[in-house]
Amino acid sequence: MPSTVPFQCLSRQLPVEITQQTLPHWVQPGTSYFFTFRLADSVPQSLLNEWIHQRAAWLAHHPQPWSQIDTLEYAERFTERMDAWLDAGHGSCALRDPAVRQLVEDSITKFDGIRLHLDAVVIMPNHVHLLVKPNDDENVFKLIGGMKGSSARVCNSHLNRTGQPFWMEDSYNRIVRDYDELRAFRDYIRRNPVEAKLREGDFTLIEKHVLK
Repeated sequence: MPSTVPFQCLSRQLPVEITQQTLPHWVQPGTSYFFTFRLADSVPQSLLNEWIHQRAAWLAHHPQPWSQIDTLEYAERFTERMDAWLDAGHGSCALRDPAVRQLVEDSITKFDGIRLHLDAVVIMPNHVHLLVKPNDDENVFKLIGGMKGSSARVCNSHLNRTGQPFWMEDSYNRIVRDYDELRAFRDYIRRNPVEAKLREGDFTLIEKHVLK
């Protein structure tokens, strides 16, 4: 059932920390984020390396702040292309199994309303999208890392797998800029199973859309 969900967009007055793993991450305490994390086998390493190389080259020639044209070009060349690959259902698609999806859902929702607030989540066969607002004193990347770590352990145990990564190491994330972007991310999450032509029972969708 929908519940009250706080929302805090990117503040232009407060500093933003940019950290770097495989992908750059913008950090601003207490803001709302859109996250995507993927199964380790959902994208071949050769394709991922090519994507990272092309993205780094594009970013070097398009410093922030971006124009609307830059933003649309980035989405088309990088975000949409990667999402299309994911939606094609590559890899083991271990999350198609309802029992595995439930284990992931339990890890994602464990601290909802305690350390963070979930706005919307979709668990697809080989990836997860979620909108989340951490509490002001919480590190969102530690929270997401905890979700991924705990779910990886229980899912690998359920699948009788040892010595194999469950999730891809890095995750895509974006601070939600404003209410229009919040609505766009909600719509994207809701439509993802439809656009991937998934059957009922192949995905899990959670939505909580009453704003505080």
